[in-house]
Amino acid sequence: MQLHIRHETVYRYAEPVKRSVQNLRLTPRRDPIQRALSWTLHAPGRQHAQLDAHGNIVHLLIVNEPHREIRILVNGIVETAAAPHAALPNEGRLSPLAYLADTALTRADESIATFARRQLGQMRPSEGFLLELAHAICETVLYEKGATAVDEPAADAFARGKGVCQDQAHVFIACCRALGIPARYVSGYLHAEQQAEIASHAWVDAWLGRESGWISVDVTHRDRAGPAHCRLAVGRDYLDAGPVRGVRRGGGPEELRVTVNVATSAQQQ
Repeated sequence: MQLHIRHETVYRYAEPVKRSVQNLRLTPRRDPIQRALSWTLHAPGRQHAQLDAHGNIVHLLIVNEPHREIRILVNGIVETAAAPHAALPNEGRLSPLAYLADTALTRADESIATFARRQLGQMRPSEGFLLELAHAICETVLYEKGATAVDEPAADAFARGKGVCQDQAHVFIACCRALGIPARYVSGYLHAEQQAEIASHAWVDAWLGRESGWISVDVTHRDRAGPAHCRLAVGRDYLDAGPVRGVRRGGGPEELRVTVNVATSAQQQ
């Protein structure tokens, strides 16, 4: 499948910003199941591209001149694997065991650990279990747009019983790690039939050993991730894989606007 993607992020500030430094994870990963046929990134200031420890392409963006707006635009075409449920080998520099460590956003409290153990029961970790776990999480943490913030810990979203795809992914990761299953956060894009629902998306890779590799699970949709998904970045949690993250000096209150459009080649014709 060929996905035509356009993603614009605009920050507007109430007062002039003296200096901004941003990490942009807005370039599709070089994974075996996808390749970018074309991709451009437009942003002000200076850019420096590098590969981080997780294998993500990261652009360091530095704007030294005073500014009241930053507009970041990426667009291009990504070809994804025809196989709907392709597994991934461990392609990064990090061992899968690195994704067993807790983070502030994915730490399993006793409630999550008990929930995870109850879901596993007498089963062995498998693809079937991962899909059952995704279903159980969606029944427990109901999807509600705007229910949480990006820095919401999994335990808080689990206790509230509401969240977005990011929260459901964090709870899934917390459950996996509580059971000794390495799991990592994935940020990217999803092509959905209803264009109004298109947005940056989050899902999870879970490691089931060398023979099975990384199994990608779209927790929100309770299914394996497939050709409709474009992978931008992976990490221990959102903070490692979020599309845009940085710091600034000055500026006061900010206004953020994000627009994303994902279409297939057929829709472009």
